[in-house]
Amino acid sequence: MSSAAINASLANPRVNLMPRSELARRERDRLVRGWVWGVLGAIVVAALIIAAAFWLKYTADQRLAAEQARTNNLLVELASLGEVSQALAAEQELTAFRADAMAVDLAWAPVLAKVTGVLPGDTTVTGFDFAVGAAPTGDDPTMQAGITGTVTFDSPTPLDIVPLIRSLRGVEGVLFADGQSLSSDSEGGSYSYLLNVIFDQTVYSGQYAVAEEGGE
Repeated sequence: MSSAAINASLANPRVNLMPRSELARRERDRLVRGWVWGVLGAIVVAALIIAAAFWLKYTADQRLAAEQARTNNLLVELASLGEVSQALAAEQELTAFRADAMAVDLAWAPVLAKVTGVLPGDTTVTGFDFAVGAAPTGDDPTMQAGITGTVTFDSPTPLDIVPLIRSLRGVEGVLFADGQSLSSDSEGGSYSYLLNVIFDQTVYSGQYAVAEEGGE
């Protein structure tokens, strides 16, 4: 220390006359104030955390209420569409039933036209007896029997039945054709022929078949 500083300190002497008890009290007061501010700070922080938690819960409840209201609205809309769904289901069921019931639907006129188309012009079809076969199974319809029966026709002159049957076998949709019987009246003025014929399932109309998914 310099001589000037020593002289200054000697010229202005300082003596702490504060009692030790007062110093201790002031120290305690400082500690108490520190603890009080610390507790107050902790309370404020805790209050902020609690407020934030309540705010998050409030906003979550609001979102939940909105989603529940949306769900209820959707349920109401679905309930209102219940009758439409039932009607569509009934329509599909009836369509499937009709498809099964009408699977062997056909028009007789085109079938007879296939037979009469190979007969001579002076012949007359006098009768036919056909029985419808099984419903389509998805196999090749040209290999499955559709209708089976007989056709009777009259001719004023005797016919060579062999080429006629061959012609009938070549008709589209005919799986089998053959002669069964021949008869004539006592005077020989009319001849009656009875043919056996089997058509494939292409003679079915398919009008009521249910369209497959993915089809046009």
